[in-house]
Amino acid sequence: MNAPNRPTSPLLIGHRGAPAYVPEHTTEGYRLALRQGADALEPDVVPTSDGVLLIRHEPMLGTSTDIGARSVEFGPAREASTPEGVVTDWFAHDYTWEQLRSLRAVERIPSIRPANAAYDGEFPLLRLRELVEFVAGEQTADGRRRRPRLVIELKHASWFRSLGFDLAELLERELDGLWGSPALDGLVIESFEGEVLRDVRRRGVAAGASLVYLVDSEGAPHDRTAREGAAARDYASDLTDSGLDAVAEWADGISPSHLLLGVTDEASAAHPHAGRALVERAHASGLQVFTWTLRPEDNFLPPALAGRPEEYWRGILRTGVDGVFADAPERVRAVIDEAIWR
Repeated sequence: MNAPNRPTSPLLIGHRGAPAYVPEHTTEGYRLALRQGADALEPDVVPTSDGVLLIRHEPMLGTSTDIGARSVEFGPAREASTPEGVVTDWFAHDYTWEQLRSLRAVERIPSIRPANAAYDGEFPLLRLRELVEFVAGEQTADGRRRRPRLVIELKHASWFRSLGFDLAELLERELDGLWGSPALDGLVIESFEGEVLRDVRRRGVAAGASLVYLVDSEGAPHDRTAREGAAARDYASDLTDSGLDAVAEWADGISPSHLLLGVTDEASAAHPHAGRALVERAHASGLQVFTWTLRPEDNFLPPALAGRPEEYWRGILRTGVDGVFADAPERVRAVIDEAIWR
């Protein structure tokens, strides 16, 4: 793969919309992210029982919707074994889209973002098709061609395959008739599992889309552990020189956790040598580099930089990443537009 073209400023991706301000994965959140300067929007998708791709971070609906207060309609929570372990919850794939569209979003982490709870019950859930149509409409808002990009994350693909849901096939079906839409120009498809990304490319689904491999700070990809068990290679192996070269054979980019970029205090924020070295090695393999997720709350910052998210973000930007996922797009946009971090 040839060396990727890199923008002068990193791509700002509204992570699930603008969830520092309103509940995640809602039209209102996505609209706010665009108003705050996001270049792209990130929806996570999971299947419903009838194969619609619902925009939710996880198939478990108990913490991000009002389903718990509607047991007469949806029944009780059930226990299930998931990639996150055994949990008791309500699962998107147990219900049809027609059933789920009556639910309303609630703030997923109200202890951290209590102000967002004021919006609980106001905003309906979305399916992926609706977001693409929304983006198509936004492109001509105010007579301007803004062309926000979409970064679609396919969640838990191998687990869903074991349950009878093929996410690559469902993606193709969900967007049938929309593949030529300008809303899908510059489309990025991402996953923590390489197998589903390779499947997307092999089938010719979303021809022309960029594929980005998400890399966690610990553990191993679920598709590998499902095949190989305890012997499965971990995410860290993908970040060696040989691992990056192997990923570059089927992906266009990687998106490591911000924790892997080595910014932990003032010194490393000013000179993020470890993160810069990782980014440079990935670029040398022909891969673009995104990172997730820049959040303003102290819960998500290194202790040494508590109360100073902008300083932390400057350190992340100094690594040379090509894109950042952000929960508070306007605040990260302000930092990106500064000269001080360059």
